[in-house]
Amino acid sequence: MSEPQTLKIGDLARKTGKSLRALRLYEELGLLRAARSTGGFRLYGPDQVARVYWIAKLQDMGFTLPQIQGLIDTVESSSSGPGAMQSLRELFRSKLADTRAQVERLLQLERDLAESLAYLEGCRACTHDHELDSCAACDSVHADQAAPSLVAGVHLAPAAPVRLRPRTRGDAAESP
Repeated sequence: MSEPQTLKIGDLARKTGKSLRALRLYEELGLLRAARSTGGFRLYGPDQVARVYWIAKLQDMGFTLPQIQGLIDTVESSSSGPGAMQSLRELFRSKLADTRAQVERLLQLERDLAESLAYLEGCRACTHDHELDSCAACDSVHADQAAPSLVAGVHLAPAAPVRLRPRTRGDAAESP
């Protein structure tokens, strides 16, 4: 039976697409473990290649490296395999709920953007030369359509000017 093939850090970096700096950081944080050759080179086995891919996937899911550290600590400190898997299951359920909520927010944003772009396409046909503030009350192109929220916010009337009075000595004593 042959010995599992090991990779030096440069080979692992090429294979996984991670930088040498990232791999060293993973090792420093305890996320990755390397054996050492007699010459002192870091050597990584197939399990560590899988670990790098796993870390990358967790980062894609939004986990920070300290969170991944905590996840590994939780799993490794479990008294049994089923306990460790239960911890993972709970964490992933929570992350799935967060991801679904984020997807819903993005889908709503997509709908808002599409609605706004459709509305703004109509503005190309506008023949009135007017100020931006007049667009909110446009009746030439959008007579039967209210401006979508992403467009309506642009049409704010300028704020009333604020009059400042010169400060007196008495004002300084009263201010907090």
